[in-house]
Amino acid sequence: MALLDGPRWGPRETGAARQLVVLCHGLGADGQDLIDLAPYWGRALPHAAFVAPDGPQACDAVSPGGPFGRQWFSVGDRTPERIAAGAAGARAALDEFIDAELARLGLPAEAYALMGFSQGAMTALYTGLRRAVAPRGVLAFSGALVAAERLGEATWRPPVLIVHGEDDEVVPVGRSRAAQKALESGGFAVTAVYSPRLGHGIDDAGLSAGALFLQRIFAG
Repeated sequence: MALLDGPRWGPRETGAARQLVVLCHGLGADGQDLIDLAPYWGRALPHAAFVAPDGPQACDAVSPGGPFGRQWFSVGDRTPERIAAGAAGARAALDEFIDAELARLGLPAEAYALMGFSQGAMTALYTGLRRAVAPRGVLAFSGALVAAERLGEATWRPPVLIVHGEDDEVVPVGRSRAAQKALESGGFAVTAVYSPRLGHGIDDAGLSAGALFLQRIFAG
């Protein structure tokens, strides 16, 4: 399996990076879709390096313009079993990339956080809960919890931020509400922000929540 790659940004302050934030894009996008979050969150975390890897597969989703962009796994078959298998495959690629990026930056194995949007949020959650070394936290925007019935596989319980628009027409907000309920029942500390009148996107409230969450999980 070829190692993932994508755009990088930071740290904002001169000197070596002290933290790593990995940004996982949604279906049919690529790393360029999220790397613009880095300058904003870099003000809150000025010593962090940000990277937004492109998903491991060319997107095969059917849309009016045809397949485009990248994906973490196929959604051609949306049965829970196939989605879970796809997330597991994406985890293998993302695991390898995180380890390589931490080594490249000379950072300790725990000095990272995972963020994802939509399918990237599903991938970040699935991967982050099963890593050999836990992330400092997982930020899940407009996503869902894949294989919620298998939370017992979680090797760690890092803090989780869930952000979702209440008018999301692509991934219903109920998917994040269900994820929040399952995670809290499983002993996870969850912070949730639900934005009224927001569709499938990230607004100022979500950006601010992400900045505060990143500051908190890396404090000290």
